[in-house]
Amino acid sequence: MSKIHQKWLVVISVLFGTFTVILNNSMLNPTLPRFMEMFDADAVAVSWMLTIFMVAMGMVMPVTGFLGDRFGKKQIYITGLVIFLLGSISGALASSLPMIIISRAIQGMAGGLMMPIAMALIFQAFPRHERGVAVGTYGVAAMVAPAIGPTVGGVVIEFFRWEFLFLFNIPFAIAGILFCIRYLKPTEKNLNLKFDVIGFILITLGVGSILFALGRGSTLELLLSPLSITLLAIGAILIVIFVKYENTQEQPLLNLSIFKIPTYSVSIVVTASASIGLFSGIFLLPLLIQNVYGLGEIETGLLFLPAALMSGVFMTLGGKILDKKGPKYVVPVGLFILGSFTLALGFNTLSTSFWFILIINVIRSAGLGMCNMPATTAGMNAIPDQQVAQGSAMNNVIRQIFSSFGIVFFSIYYEVRRAQLFTLNTDMQAATLKALNEAFLIAGIVILLVVPLSFVLKGTKELSEVEEEKAS
Repeated sequence: MSKIHQKWLVVISVLFGTFTVILNNSMLNPTLPRFMEMFDADAVAVSWMLTIFMVAMGMVMPVTGFLGDRFGKKQIYITGLVIFLLGSISGALASSLPMIIISRAIQGMAGGLMMPIAMALIFQAFPRHERGVAVGTYGVAAMVAPAIGPTVGGVVIEFFRWEFLFLFNIPFAIAGILFCIRYLKPTEKNLNLKFDVIGFILITLGVGSILFALGRGSTLELLLSPLSITLLAIGAILIVIFVKYENTQEQPLLNLSIFKIPTYSVSIVVTASASIGLFSGIFLLPLLIQNVYGLGEIETGLLFLPAALMSGVFMTLGGKILDKKGPKYVVPVGLFILGSFTLALGFNTLSTSFWFILIINVIRSAGLGMCNMPATTAGMNAIPDQQVAQGSAMNNVIRQIFSSFGIVFFSIYYEVRRAQLFTLNTDMQAATLKALNEAFLIAGIVILLVVPLSFVLKGTKELSEVEEEKAS
């Protein structure tokens, strides 16, 4: 380890935690039917294992900026890892489904502490002109973990007891804690910061209500139910009140003035659209492979693994281009590739080969790697260093909401449109294919619409020139 530069040891340290959190969440996806059998529960009850994690993480994220500034980012990140470790132990020892769901909530809270702070720690360790490569390397975990998670979870549930789905996390979490204690540098603490209690209540309940409604809205009936509509309305109202309230505070929980910085605001739009592209593929492609072409889980895993690796490679490459040339040379290109090849998935036929879809998805994922993390890095570079933790928290919250919205939208569109086409066509296979094709076309168009906007993003050189002009 002595030969590895200190700043890269920071990346390795936070990778342990981030990779473990994301991997654990994706591992559980293919295991839900087994939990339904073991605990004699219905799909709605078991799906809370995933929903509660998302809701808990989204509710904690807005406060991580304050906690990192008040108590130190290193301490908060390690605290998150310890909480995640405790949640994993609790899950492994659980004897009922409600206890597992509570354990998942604990893990979600830990993820909410860790994800935004990880980015802030990397930004602290690297100068602006090197952050693209660093964040690109870190981002590989965010791409590879969801790709291999379902395969790992399937293997664990097939050959071991279900408790190992939680025990699997423990060695990685312990290693992450030891690495962080050893290699993360303490950050400054501002003991004079006051906690914005009213702002915290408003944003936590607002985000939590929206994520809860989206998490349970797996069908059109559920999404349009009185409870879901009420939750969405309450969540939206609370967030509007939160924005107005925060603008009157001397020490706001989240400094919303950073949204006045064009590069940061546009980076949020880019990453939100990229998240829709990512999760539309994660949800729609397995349906295409299994329900249309009759292939199995092995082929589905084969479809995602090379795509994840390609995304990781181009995430690092995109980071290098970002550092040397600026975001205009990488983010619009990545968005165009992602959007174009998502559109290409909307023209499949019943005779389309598996390998053609795999190649299209691999190229599509290269575009995702070039636009997602480079856009995030460009946006974070544009805000003051002391606000990076808050900026990262807001980025993660908005991305979480749009990811959830993307999954809900495409799942409902798929079910409703397939039913409509089936009544007209009487051929379920053809109806399924057409519904999926239309969903891919919608996702591709949404992504391509953001391409012109991405040219607003400024690089470190342009930002420095702007700062010099203001100073003079």
